Amino acid sequence: MKKHLVRFSLGFVVVLAFVAHAIGAFDSSLLDRLELALYDARLRLTMPGGVDQRIVIVDVDEKSLAVEGRWPWRRDKVGMLVDQLFDHYQAGLVGFDVVFSEPGESSGLTVLRELSATTLRDDKAFQDAVQRLSPRLEYDRVFSEKLRNRPVVLGYYFTNPEESSDQVQSSGLLPDPVLGPGTFTDKNIRYTSWLGYAANLPELQRAAAGAGHFNTWPDEDGVTRRVPMLVEHAGAFYAPLSLALVRLGLGSQDVVPGFPKLSVWNRNYPGLEWLEVGGMRVPVDEMMAALVPYRGAVGSYAYVSATDVLRGVTPVELLRNKIILVGTTTPGLYDLRAAPVGEVYPGVEIHANLIAGMLDGTIMHRPPYVLGAEVALLLLCGVSMTVLLPLFSPLRATLLTVAILAGLVGLNLLVWVNANTVLPLASGMTMIALLFALNMSYGYFVESRAKHQITSRFGQYVPAAVVEEMSRHHETISMEGERRELSVLFSDIRGFTSISERLGAKELTSLMNQLMTPLTQLVYQYRGTIDKYMGDCLMAFWGAPLKDPEHAQKAVLCGLEMHKTIRQLTPAFRARNWPEIEIGVGVNSGKVVVGNMGSELRIAYTVIGDAVNLASRLESLTKHYGVPMIVGERTRSLAPELVYRELDKVVVKGSDQPVTIYEPMGRQGEVDAAQLDALQLWAQFLRLYRTGEWDKAELQLLNLQKQDSSRRLYQLFMDRISGLRSNPPVAPWDGATRFEPK
Repeated sequence: MKKHLVRFSLGFVVVLAFVAHAIGAFDSSLLDRLELALYDARLRLTMPGGVDQRIVIVDVDEKSLAVEGRWPWRRDKVGMLVDQLFDHYQAGLVGFDVVFSEPGESSGLTVLRELSATTLRDDKAFQDAVQRLSPRLEYDRVFSEKLRNRPVVLGYYFTNPEESSDQVQSSGLLPDPVLGPGTFTDKNIRYTSWLGYAANLPELQRAAAGAGHFNTWPDEDGVTRRVPMLVEHAGAFYAPLSLALVRLGLGSQDVVPGFPKLSVWNRNYPGLEWLEVGGMRVPVDEMMAALVPYRGAVGSYAYVSATDVLRGVTPVELLRNKIILVGTTTPGLYDLRAAPVGEVYPGVEIHANLIAGMLDGTIMHRPPYVLGAEVALLLLCGVSMTVLLPLFSPLRATLLTVAILAGLVGLNLLVWVNANTVLPLASGMTMIALLFALNMSYGYFVESRAKHQITSRFGQYVPAAVVEEMSRHHETISMEGERRELSVLFSDIRGFTSISERLGAKELTSLMNQLMTPLTQLVYQYRGTIDKYMGDCLMAFWGAPLKDPEHAQKAVLCGLEMHKTIRQLTPAFRARNWPEIEIGVGVNSGKVVVGNMGSELRIAYTVIGDAVNLASRLESLTKHYGVPMIVGERTRSLAPELVYRELDKVVVKGSDQPVTIYEPMGRQGEVDAAQLDALQLWAQFLRLYRTGEWDKAELQLLNLQKQDSSRRLYQLFMDRISGLRSNPPVAPWDGATRFEPK
C-alpha cells in the first residue's frame, strides 16, 4: 500500500476539489457549461414528442400579415378575433402572448375630434356625425368590451432588473399580484426583482380576466431553460402568462408557496420547493423559476393561422374547448428564443410547454437539497476510485471506471425519469474521468521508467520524439532491409586538413564537439536520423525508420539551418582564435535500401544506394560551384515549397546520365525581391548558354556580376564560355558538365 501513497493522496485532492466546487467554494465556467450541455442531452433523450392537442397556438404568421396587414392590427380586428374564438369556435381559455401598452390610433377618431374642435367646430352636421361615430371608432373600448366576462389572459413584461442602471420607465396597468408584499420577509429566499414594466392599457387590463408576464430567464449561454414563476416588483410578486392561464382554468385559485416540513435536521433550510395552485404543485428552483418541460422541437403544439380564424375557415373541432395562445412566429416581430431543442424557438411555444407541464405534473424538479445528493455521490464514487484504481491492473481499472460511470449516469437518468428530479451530472463525470486519467498517467510514467531508460539510449542516433513514436507503434517498425524513397544529407567541413594541422588534438576535439553538437540538434529538430560521423563529415537521412511524406522538405530546411548555425558560431570561434568554418551540404532523394547492415560483430542502421552516392557527390560539388548547398532534381520536385536556383546539368562519376542540380534559396515568400530578380536573369542566362548563344549569355553574366561580383558561380561560367568559344562542343550538345573526381 505504501507504494500507492502518492496516488491515494492525489486522488483525495481531486475528490475534495470537486466537493468544494459542489458546495460553492469556487466556480468553474467549464463545469457549468458542461452541466448545461448534459441537461440538454437528457432533456432531448427523454422528450415525449408528438403533438399536444389540448393547446393550440393562433399564429400571427406571415400569411396573416400578408392578408390582414402589418402588425399591430386595429384593436377592433383583435376584438373580432376574440369574438371568433369564443362565439364561433367555443374556445376554453385564451391567452395573449402580446402586450397592448399603447392606445390604438388606427381608427382616425383622434383626427376627427381635432377637426371637430378646430376647423369644423361650427359645422353642426360634422359635429353630429362625430358624436354618432365615436362609440364605433373607439377601438380600445370596443376591444375591452370583447374581453369583458370572457376567460382571457393578457401578456405583459417587466423591464430593468434591480441591478440595472438604466432609466426606469413603466407604462400601463399591472394586474393584481398573486402574492403581496412581505410574503417572504422571514425567509432567506432568492428571486428576481424588476423596477419597470410595460403592461396593458388600464381599460383593457380591467376588462380581462387576468394577465401574466412573459419574461424568460436565459442561462449564461443564451439558451432559455427556465422561466421565473414569481418575480418581484415593488414588494409584490407576479406570475407568468402560463401560470395565470392555469389559475384561470382552475377557477382563479390562490398561489401558495410550498415549503418542506421542518425537522431537527432541516430547521434552517430556507428553500422554496414548489408553488401550489388548486392542489397542483409547480416545482421551482432556488430562484423561484420552473424548468421548461419541452415536449419536442418546434411544432409540438397545433398551429393555426390567425387570418384563418378571423375568416372562420379553421375547423371548429380543432379549437373547441382548447387552451388558445395568441402569439407570433414571424422573425420580424422578435418573439424567437434559443432553446435546448432548437436555436430558433417561438416564445409562445415556451408558454405552451409550461402549461402542459403544469397540467401533467411533468415539470422537472431541481430543489436546493440536491446539493447533498451531489456531495454524497461525489464522495462515494471518488473515494471508491481513489482506493481501488491503484490496486487494479489497467484492464480491471478501466472496467471499474466504466462501471462506476455507467452507474452514475444510470442513477441520474432513473431519478430524472421516475422522480422528475434533476441531479447534477457534469461534476461527477468529470471527476471520474480525471481520476482515471490521473491513475493511468501515473502508472504509465512511473511504472514504465525502465522502458524509457532503455529507449532513451537511442536518442544519440534518432530524435527522442521519434524514439517515443517508435515505442508506441513498434509493431509497424521493421529493422529488416527494405527499399524506400528517402532523402539523404551530407555535410562536410571545407579545408579540414589545414584546420587539423593548425590545431592541437584537444583543441581539434573541442572544436568538432562544439560544431557537431548544434548540427546534430538540427537534424533531430527536423526529425532526421543520424547515420554516421565520418571525421569532419556528418551523414543523415529522412523518411526512416518512420515514414515521413515531407522527408525532402525537412532535409533541405535542415541544410539551410546548418549554414545559419555556422554563422552564429563564428564569433565564439574567433574569440578562441579558431579558424572560421565553412561547410558544404548536399541533399538528394531517391530509392535506397535501408535497414540493419554490417557483420555479426557489429551492425548499424544505415542506407545504401545510388541516391546516397549522388548526395555525397553533390556535397563535394558545392566548393566547385561556390555555393553553400546543392540538391538533386528529385529533392526539388518533392519539396516545391522552397525557392531554388538551377545551377547546372552534371554527369558525376559512376553515372552516364545528366542530373540537374539546384541551390536552395529559402522558403517561398522569404526570398527578397533582389534575389528573385537575379534568379530570373540567371534562368535567362542558362537558356542562352545551353543554346550556344555565347555573346548574349556573356552579356547576361556581366549584368549579374554587376549586382554581385563576389559569386564564384558567375566567374565559373564566364571561364566556361571562353573555353567553349575556343573549343565548341560537338553537336548534339546537352549542356551538361562531366565530372570525374568525387
